[in-house]
Amino acid sequence: MIAQAAAEKVGHLTRLPSLELGTESSSQAGNCDSGYSCVYTSNMSWRTSTSPVAKEMDPSLVFDRLFSQITAPLTPEQRTQRNRQRRSILDLVQSDARALHQALGANDRRKLDEYLHAVRDVENRLRNSETLSHQDMDTADFQRPEGVPREYDRHVQLMMDMIVLAFQTDSTRIATFMFANAASNRSYREISVSEGHHDLSHHGKNADKQAGIEKINRFHARLVNYLLTRLSSIREGDATLLDHSMIVYGSGISDGDRHNHDDLPIVLLGRGGGTVQPGRHLRYPAETPLTNLYVSLLERLDVPVTQFSDSTGPLTNLSG
Repeated sequence: MIAQAAAEKVGHLTRLPSLELGTESSSQAGNCDSGYSCVYTSNMSWRTSTSPVAKEMDPSLVFDRLFSQITAPLTPEQRTQRNRQRRSILDLVQSDARALHQALGANDRRKLDEYLHAVRDVENRLRNSETLSHQDMDTADFQRPEGVPREYDRHVQLMMDMIVLAFQTDSTRIATFMFANAASNRSYREISVSEGHHDLSHHGKNADKQAGIEKINRFHARLVNYLLTRLSSIREGDATLLDHSMIVYGSGISDGDRHNHDDLPIVLLGRGGGTVQPGRHLRYPAETPLTNLYVSLLERLDVPVTQFSDSTGPLTNLSG
């Protein structure tokens, strides 16, 4: 939910408040690993505790979302007509929803409120697309992807290309990307790992399975390096786009065999505009909540919070 907490505060500054990306589709129902609903294993961005933001897995559709507004300018008459049509539809929805709200129970009213929030979000995106659609794109690569590639690594790289384009053009400043759904049993034959990832994670200290997990981890790390290389190649003043970014990479589980949530493998990449000193391995006391890192990141986005989820305060020493 940190992404949506940030998007709520700074999303109005860009045409798109946030991007939610992945390589596998989101589910909204069903049971997955350990009896958890699939909604939790396939979504990492949540507007509220009960309202996930579904991710997009087709890079061509992401490209269209980023750049579909970059067209010939509308005439004043065309813009007025389109805005009038949009307002009339949204006003009708809001009016009907307010009337329905009075007749519902508490749980249904909460669901309706979440829907109304989504309508308002669409309204804001439409408004922002009018004012921010003609940005400076001189250095952007406008080659549109052709769809979802068959090769997994190429799929990941294309999605990362979309993230770079989004940041480079300031279309959004907030993005989340899932390499795969949690508990995904994808195999990685391109690196000679034929067993499913989830099956390997329950290794039972089997050396061959642990070797397979290591191969997958290294493969994913090389893909992260692709993103870092792209970001570091783009100059922004005296620094790079990577210098101005904060990229969090990691997992919500340390050892899949134990399903433990301590000693998480979390990497913070980028300099956060000079507020983060990279190139160090920092250890924090046991039971330090991961959300303390999120509080620190929100502060660097000028989104001050006193608490986020189970946080106990910001992390120390991130600046050096």
